[in-house]
Amino acid sequence: MNSSRANAPLLERGALNIFPVPGIPLVQPGDDLAILIVEKSLAAGLPLMSGDILVVAQKIVSKAEGRLIHLADVTPGAEALRLAQVTGKDPRVVQTILDDSRAVVRARAGILIVEQNSGWICAHGGLDRSNVAPEKAETVALLPTDADASAEEMRRRIQAQTHTTIAVLISDSHGRPWKIGTVGVCIGCAGLPTIWDQRGLTDLYGYELSSSEECIADELCAAASLIMGQSDEGRPAVIIRGYTPPDHLPPAPARSIQRPKERDLFR
Repeated sequence: MNSSRANAPLLERGALNIFPVPGIPLVQPGDDLAILIVEKSLAAGLPLMSGDILVVAQKIVSKAEGRLIHLADVTPGAEALRLAQVTGKDPRVVQTILDDSRAVVRARAGILIVEQNSGWICAHGGLDRSNVAPEKAETVALLPTDADASAEEMRRRIQAQTHTTIAVLISDSHGRPWKIGTVGVCIGCAGLPTIWDQRGLTDLYGYELSSSEECIADELCAAASLIMGQSDEGRPAVIIRGYTPPDHLPPAPARSIQRPKERDLFR
C-alpha cells in the first residue's frame, strides 16, 4: 500500500472524515493556491483522493486574487459619508463596501447589510479586516469577483496535478437574521450539486415531503468551518472525505442557491 495513502485518515462506513491541510502559510497576492494545497497535503501524507471535497476559506482566495483595498487610497463620497454617520463606521470602509455592492439592504448603528456584486446578501458586503495584512492595518479584503469561477479553476488545476476527481467549495462566514452567530456558507462551488430537492420523497412513515430542500453546499461548508476556526487557527483548507451526493443531481454553481428577489419575504 502507498505509504502516504496508508497515513490518510481512516473512514468508517457511513461516516465523514473532515481534516485540515496543514502547513499552509500566509497567502500573498499572486500565490497559486492549487499548487500550494497539493504540495502541503502531500507533505503531510494526506493526498487528495477521488471523491474528496476540498473546502477553501474565502479569505485566502481573495488574497491570492489580489482582492485587497488600501483604505488610504479610498475617498468617500456623499452617500458613504451619510451611511457612515448612520452606522458609525469608517467612511472609507463604507465607500469600499458600496463600490462592491449592488444595493443597500439595511443600515443601522454598527451594521451595513448590502447585496454584494455577486448577489450575496451579507453584512458589509463580505468585507473583512481579520487575517488580511498585519503589516498594513489599513488593508481590507473583498469577496472574490466570481467565487464559482475561482472554485472551478482551482478544481481543474488540482485534478490535473493529482489525477483525481474532486469537488471544490469556497466558504465564507455569514450571519443570519434570526439567530446569533456566524456560520460557514458556500459562495463558490465546482463539481458538486448545491441543492437536494427532496420534495415528493416520503419519510419513515410514508408521508410525502412537501417543502424539504437540503442545501448540501452550505452544510458541507458549515462542517468544514468547525475545523477551520475563525481567529488564529491557520487552517484555511479542509478536506471532507466520505460524502457522496445523490447520483441523479448535476453539479451546480453556488449562485444557484441565491433566493430570487421576488421570493424574498423579508426585503
